[in-house]
Amino acid sequence: MTEKAPSLDAIRAAGLRLSPYIKRTPIVAFQSRHLQSRVDCEFVAKLELFQHSGTFKARGAINSIMKLKEKARKVTAVSAGNHAVAVAYAASVLGSDAKVVMQDTANPYRIERAKSYGAEVVFAPPGQAAFDRVREIERTEGRAFIHPFEGYAVTEGTGGIGLEFMEQDPALDAVIVAVGGGGLASGVAAAVKQMNPNCLVFGVEPEGSAVMALSFAKGEPSVLDHMSTIADSLSPPMTTPYAFSICRQYIDELVTVSDDEIAAAAAVLFYDLKLAVEPAAAAALAGAMGPLSARLSGLRVGLIICGANIDSASFTSLLERGEAVLNGQ
Repeated sequence: MTEKAPSLDAIRAAGLRLSPYIKRTPIVAFQSRHLQSRVDCEFVAKLELFQHSGTFKARGAINSIMKLKEKARKVTAVSAGNHAVAVAYAASVLGSDAKVVMQDTANPYRIERAKSYGAEVVFAPPGQAAFDRVREIERTEGRAFIHPFEGYAVTEGTGGIGLEFMEQDPALDAVIVAVGGGGLASGVAAAVKQMNPNCLVFGVEPEGSAVMALSFAKGEPSVLDHMSTIADSLSPPMTTPYAFSICRQYIDELVTVSDDEIAAAAAVLFYDLKLAVEPAAAAALAGAMGPLSARLSGLRVGLIICGANIDSASFTSLLERGEAVLNGQ
């Protein structure tokens, strides 16, 4: 079944609703000495890592809670980290009560960020077990489940990123966006393509968690038995009907990148833009540096830099790995 994407009018209206609680994040054009031999194009970065909560997910979380009935404003969520932080932030600014399930492998920095916004945090193993736990909380405590990537409200919220980007730089020839469950990619792609059908939209997944690529190949939402990537924000165990359908309609091409390519891209972002990003936020540039490089020649290319919820020790390790890759070690 082909789902209907939010219209540009709907995305704009959502942006107005969200405006007291989110930032219209800036863009910056950049050149890189590290990229000169790899890809011949102009880059423009949308700095969504500066969003409240440190992640794009604040947009979808706030929009989802706003659409609940008042009596249902006790919420729960499941996350590797960023969605829990975003739901905790959204609940704090909207006067809701949040109880979030985080994977027991979640980065301690993200756990503390979720708690700092007043959320109660419980833990579960990664994958389906975490989703089972949150459904139990939803059922037994009467909380509304705020999905990390599925549904119209999520896509409508994240659509604001694509709409803003195209308003900030109408000359973009292509936009590259990281793909996990598709909550970010569905909104960005739907907005970009409705603003300019000729602008290419590329999605980038970690090769160790390529559930959207599997779903594209099968033509239906799919499940992975095993995920393995440093980009834990991009490693859901499954795709879901709405996000899959919108991504399938509006993404021109989906590619995968290795963890080494992600680390190298994170190092480039640090050295050339002075950005300390989490692995997921480097995926878009990794795609540009690797499998998409030939496609991008001569184009003005937009990159969504989606989040920066990472502790100093983890970032140091990521940077060291990226440096080694760039240096051919």
